[in-house]
Amino acid sequence: MLKLVKTAAVAAILSASLVGGATAQELKFFTIGTGGTAATYYPVGGVIANAISNPPGSRACDEGGSCGVPGLIASAVSSRGSVDNVNAIVSGLRNSGFAQSDVAYWAYTGTGTMEGQPAAGDLRAIAALFPEHIHLVALADSGINSVADLAGKRVSLDEPGSGTFVDAKLILEANGLTEGSFTAEALKPDASGDALRNGQIDAFFFVGGFPTGAIVELASAVKIKLVPITGAGAESLIEKYGFFSASDIPEGAYEGVPATPTVAVGAQWITSAKEDEALIYDITKALWNEKTRVLLDVGHAKGKAITRETALDGIGIPLHPGAERFYKEAGLLK
Repeated sequence: MLKLVKTAAVAAILSASLVGGATAQELKFFTIGTGGTAATYYPVGGVIANAISNPPGSRACDEGGSCGVPGLIASAVSSRGSVDNVNAIVSGLRNSGFAQSDVAYWAYTGTGTMEGQPAAGDLRAIAALFPEHIHLVALADSGINSVADLAGKRVSLDEPGSGTFVDAKLILEANGLTEGSFTAEALKPDASGDALRNGQIDAFFFVGGFPTGAIVELASAVKIKLVPITGAGAESLIEKYGFFSASDIPEGAYEGVPATPTVAVGAQWITSAKEDEALIYDITKALWNEKTRVLLDVGHAKGKAITRETALDGIGIPLHPGAERFYKEAGLLK
């Protein structure tokens, strides 16, 4: 009898092991490169990763459970931003990532700020997400009222590898400020906020959807201003690069800060042409599932701006075939 019990127990363990093995084989993992944890990409990436995930054992979508891709576990990965995400996708380190529309196009074509580098011809788009505004932040009593006032000042451009770093340099150059006419620092948004408050820098750039956590926290601690990015410099930037547009950061986005005119670019979700067509189709379908709308609306302030109607706005690189198939079926693409 004891032998029979032992045999049954071993059989049960082996059976569980086989079932577990089968389940493990059904799992698919998918990474989304985002940005710094105090910026906008990271929390939005977390919301989207949650929306498209559907691990084995999840309740069915029509029963109030996950409406993501069956067997998929997606994760939002903190990164240095747009350029870093592009490089990680090209190298195969990450499955996908967020990038500014300008960075994605320049990387794909090997032009603009990516001139001289091999074109990242395998980059493909999944969706346009939301507009990203260029923030130029200074203390309220700093006397900095325009980009030109940054001459001779200590300015953080964010880390090399970020989209902010790329766009900050373009804005400075458009306003006649070259290296040497100011002191450049390379700090993340949260570190920039601390440095500004402590008098270690005079201003910092940040490109992202408003409100962003690092600036919200800073505005609640000290009086700040958003410096307008307008005039001839902004106009030449918009004229030269089709990805930029004039746009305001509204009053109320940050405590005590009035509406401020600036320029904006689009945030996009990109991947590689090497990613499986069926998987990207399913991911795109899950992103635009009606149940996902609820997660986007409550998950982050920028979530409401992520809509099917704007999913193809400003995309300057080819769509992934899986995403393209979904948009054609949905009637969003002819």
